[in-house]
Amino acid sequence: MNSEGSAQSNLLERWLITLVLGAVCSLPLAESAGRVFGITLPGSIPLVQHLTLAVAILGAALAAANGRLLALSTSELLPKRLSPPTRILTSAAGAAISVWLLAASVDLVRVEKEAANPVAWGINTWVFVALLPVGFAWIAGRLVWHSGASWAGRLLAFAIMAVLLAAFHRPEAIPSAALPVLLGAVGLATLLGMPIFAGIGGAALLLSVKEAMPAASVPSEMYRLTASPMLPSLPLFTFAGFILSESGASRRLMRLFTALVGWLPGGLAIMTVLLLAFFTPFTGASGITILSMGGLLLPMLLKEGYPEPASIGLVTVSGSIGLLFPPSLPVILYGIAAQTPIDSLFVAGIVPGFILVASVALWGAWKGWRSGAPRTPFHGKDLASAAWEAKWELLLPVVVLGGIFGGYTTLVEASAITVLYAFLAECVLHRDLSVSAGVPRVAVESATLVGGFLVILGVAMGFTNYLIQAEIPMQLLAWVRSHIHSPWVFLLALNAFLLLVGAAMDIYSAILVIVPLITPLGAAYGISPVHMGIVFLANMELGYLTPPMGENLFLSAFRFRQPLARIFASAVPYWLMLAGAVLVITYLPLLF
Repeated sequence: MNSEGSAQSNLLERWLITLVLGAVCSLPLAESAGRVFGITLPGSIPLVQHLTLAVAILGAALAAANGRLLALSTSELLPKRLSPPTRILTSAAGAAISVWLLAASVDLVRVEKEAANPVAWGINTWVFVALLPVGFAWIAGRLVWHSGASWAGRLLAFAIMAVLLAAFHRPEAIPSAALPVLLGAVGLATLLGMPIFAGIGGAALLLSVKEAMPAASVPSEMYRLTASPMLPSLPLFTFAGFILSESGASRRLMRLFTALVGWLPGGLAIMTVLLLAFFTPFTGASGITILSMGGLLLPMLLKEGYPEPASIGLVTVSGSIGLLFPPSLPVILYGIAAQTPIDSLFVAGIVPGFILVASVALWGAWKGWRSGAPRTPFHGKDLASAAWEAKWELLLPVVVLGGIFGGYTTLVEASAITVLYAFLAECVLHRDLSVSAGVPRVAVESATLVGGFLVILGVAMGFTNYLIQAEIPMQLLAWVRSHIHSPWVFLLALNAFLLLVGAAMDIYSAILVIVPLITPLGAAYGISPVHMGIVFLANMELGYLTPPMGENLFLSAFRFRQPLARIFASAVPYWLMLAGAVLVITYLPLLF
């Protein structure tokens, strides 16, 4: 593909994703507005759910095109001389699994076409299911293309992919004795940098074949995502969060929080935590705040005399500090996976969320006070002026939460209203973001992030389906109950287990793979589903800071151009503070 053809392809992708995201946002808005006047849009809800599948596929294709499919950060630890051949091997393996998923998806399309089930407005389900093989073909091609910087590397990756497909073209003929070896190879490839979706998808396909389940069951579970009425809120809240983070909202809120807490000892550190805690829930707790605001906050902290290690650690840790606050995507996803009321999770997460925020802010403030960092004098007039300037951003949580908890809107409608509100505030009232250039760019960025984890979510559901069919949760429950009798001991063991999970998996994969295993365990020990959810999510917040996955550690190392070991060392004191807070949250359920 030449550069001109690539540019045209990328332009087509950008406009497609902008139009689809626009449709996903517009239909819930129309449904919400129509309800005021007694008008309904028949079929709009299932159509939005199916359009979200299109966002997932297009976003995953964009992520593959830009080399941004989610992968374990452990590949960064390899010697540089091993990186090119490792990338060729892992890209080839990922492409081969993508082609396997493509073939399985074609079978699913055939079944759906024969069934001719309608979605809405005369559109049948097979039209949306057909996006799956197209998307996997797109991803496979992009993985091969990005496997190397030269044609030689790409051809080698293509050849390896072809050999793998030829060797396993009849998966049902794979000997049972070879299965552990193949699963180990998939795990090793994932550890070396193969996209996480390919690792989980490959394991799901291999295990499904072992259980004599059709390969189409994996993409079938991915299509089943569209059955979740809450799913469209994920791309919409992310879109709104990117609009906010790419505008001048951070500057206005920074001024407000500085006027509010800058007079306290270590006030700048407290402001940093509050600012990032405000944005993190809207950007999916993905560490995007480190990349977008780290370059602004770190120089400010250093200029005011904060120690460099403490400053780097503060920004690194605060990149995921608001994970429990609405409208956090991991909370929504957990609610979907565990079938736990999402509004109950958000209400329960408020106090634990503030405990986590306070633990980080207090340590940062103490380090600032010890270093003699100056304070900002308090002036009521400055606070009033800053609050007035940031009024539209301050009203956003009120609009979102008031609609949800007041019973005026569904979660999806609230997410669409959030997008509209953010658009009007940042593009029309403040004019920080260009409608013609800025909004499409932000749409692409948000869809790339969402596609990257929704494709993981889809194949993880296929993997979870195998776990259920093989009765793994019931076997695990029997084993745990035979060895652990106290709920308190179980919670301690759960903390240790989740810490290991957070260190080895990204939060989205962990939710889909681990939650079905631990949910029946919690119920067996009399622990409420909401309590389990808060404990799980609080532990996963530690996972952002724990090697080898430790996404925030790698993002900070990239953003601040510091060695990974130095970044981790700077985050250790905050990690310890958070770990203590997690134990408090675990053993004091009365907090929520």
